[in-house]
Amino acid sequence: MTVAHSTSIRRRLMWLILVSVGAVWAVMFAWSFSNATREVDEWDKARLIQLAHLLIQLDAPNLTRLATAGIDVRNEYTRASPAVDDDSDAQPRYALFEVRDAAGNVIAASTGIKPAHRPTDPGDAAQDVHTMSVDGRPWLAYALTDSASGRTVRVFEPANMRSDLTTGVASRIARPIVFALPVLALLVWFSVGHSFRPLSTISKAVRTRDSRNLEPIHVNPSPAEVRPLVDAINQLLARLQQSILRERAFTADAAHELKTPLAAIKVQAQVALAAHDAAQQQQAMRRVVQGVDRSAHLAEQLLLLARLDERDMVATARVPLYEVAGEAIAFRAQQAEDKAMIVVLSGERDAEVEADRTLARTLIDNLLDNAIKYGETAGRVHISVLADAQTVTITVSDNGPGVTDEERLRLTDRFFRGASASASGNGSGLGLSIVARIAAHFNAQVHIGSGVGRRGLAVQIAFPRAPGVGVDSATPTA
Repeated sequence: MTVAHSTSIRRRLMWLILVSVGAVWAVMFAWSFSNATREVDEWDKARLIQLAHLLIQLDAPNLTRLATAGIDVRNEYTRASPAVDDDSDAQPRYALFEVRDAAGNVIAASTGIKPAHRPTDPGDAAQDVHTMSVDGRPWLAYALTDSASGRTVRVFEPANMRSDLTTGVASRIARPIVFALPVLALLVWFSVGHSFRPLSTISKAVRTRDSRNLEPIHVNPSPAEVRPLVDAINQLLARLQQSILRERAFTADAAHELKTPLAAIKVQAQVALAAHDAAQQQQAMRRVVQGVDRSAHLAEQLLLLARLDERDMVATARVPLYEVAGEAIAFRAQQAEDKAMIVVLSGERDAEVEADRTLARTLIDNLLDNAIKYGETAGRVHISVLADAQTVTITVSDNGPGVTDEERLRLTDRFFRGASASASGNGSGLGLSIVARIAAHFNAQVHIGSGVGRRGLAVQIAFPRAPGVGVDSATPTA
């Protein structure tokens, strides 16, 4: 069994913020500690240089007194027992010096100075503060020469190895962060929880939605980050509501339309069972077959309409409309012959559109079926295929009774039949509805107008031209 591990955005955000703050603090701490260490070193060096400049100005008696008394250069004087304190800032540290005249004679020198303090080449110019080792211990050394008197002074100071200045700075930097992090964690936890409150509202609203309640969700106030989610959910609810309404309408319409042919089949079957005359039985059975065929055709149209409503993805290819129209005319030839109708095809043979060949054939077949079915006996049907730089247009025209302007607006509605169609009892009212759905599927435009000789009906379907196909002239054929 697989166990799904859920993760909390709230907890993840809290840890992400804390880790980010901690990382920034660690970098700042390291940078501050490094700067504090460097500043302390610079302070020690600056003090040594200042001491050298002071000594070089003193006379011999004062230099002698300083050499005897010593120069304590410790950083702190507030500790009660510096001898037992491990902090070298509070322990006595004495600077040593040696002053020579221009001839190199020693004017004054600290009693604790050792030969190791004296370099073999004193030099004539001022030197930078440098570190030297005396008895294995580091010392800071600095030499200064006075150009006016020729005096040279060398100052030595034991390096401060256990200073708490830098650690004190680091401690003062770190201590607030140590106490601030838990407080920050609590603030982040409650702040993120408060910010996520709209999500809880959305979750509760979604849980209350079902097939009977698909109203849009309203969250006030709606944060900018949450608004796209709310909009997406509302769009989904709207599409779901439309789908349910289409399904209910489809079920109701299908039940209504199938009821009539099934009732007719039942009546004809009862007639066939009750009839004693063989010819009457044959006639009733032929009508049963016709009713079954009509019901099957209606079911196929309903299924196709449902598929188009759901907008299933259909693979497309280049479809030659003229050729497909010829196939539809051949298929409906017997139907046209039964009504003594003439079907004419003209236009451009090479005009192609980007569509599905089966659906394109269904579209043309429905248009031709309507034209033959509702056209006048011994009438005329004209199919033309024309193209320009942007579109390929197929038009199916007849010279039948046509429809009124009011009826023309509703011809693509499901199960709608004009007065002439209702009077004849033919059709299911789905033909042009399927045509409109197929046209919309391939971004084609539908226009309904007057037919042959301004009589009857003309249905025009304008497809976008297949890309890469030029305008070719073709000789119209009949």
